[in-house]
Amino acid sequence: MAGEVYAANERVTKPDQRYPDDVAVEIRKNPVPYVSYGGVKLKKALDAFHIDVRGGKALDIGSSTGGFVECLLEAGAERVHAVDAGTHQLHERLRNDKRVILKENCNARYLQFDDIGETMDLITIDVSFISLKKLLLPAIRFLKPGGRIISLVKPQFEVGRFEVGKGGIVKDEGKIEKVLEDIRTFGKSLGIVPVNVLEAPREKEKKNREYFILWESQKTQNQ
Repeated sequence: MAGEVYAANERVTKPDQRYPDDVAVEIRKNPVPYVSYGGVKLKKALDAFHIDVRGGKALDIGSSTGGFVECLLEAGAERVHAVDAGTHQLHERLRNDKRVILKENCNARYLQFDDIGETMDLITIDVSFISLKKLLLPAIRFLKPGGRIISLVKPQFEVGRFEVGKGGIVKDEGKIEKVLEDIRTFGKSLGIVPVNVLEAPREKEKKNREYFILWESQKTQNQ
């Protein structure tokens, strides 16, 4: 929803709720128009990278509550495979959406092609407590020729445990740039090309900085 309706300064929770004619009614814009802030982040990446997902098939690795999933659906994806290691995390609204194929309690590191059964126009990756490097190779198995990957790099899970600062924050610009370069080099070794990098928006300034990398296959680059 783009916003929420308030009457007499109280949130309206039922569509058939009635109020006197003199009660003030207003619509307050929802600062996070998705089930999670992840949708806000991915929307910025899709816009910045000029990615059109209309009518396409997508795989979201690390779906969690479903911010990326909802963003992809609203952008016009025909179908989204949502994969997560946890259970009962995906928002009920998305869980009941026929365009979403949910695969819970699944470690994406060990995904085989038959687990999904089709190739993707776009693959998105947002995982925590594990290096992105461990997810790129499994993801490539599902990438259709000319397809793309948008992966979220989280430096705090890429640097050594003793290189993370107070509060789990990585502030050192040199360390962050080294992480990004290592990830780009690793991706190239797998046959995908880093096309662009974008710093992701942060819900809170004190949170770690995160970065989207847009990848394409080498075949696409050579055409």
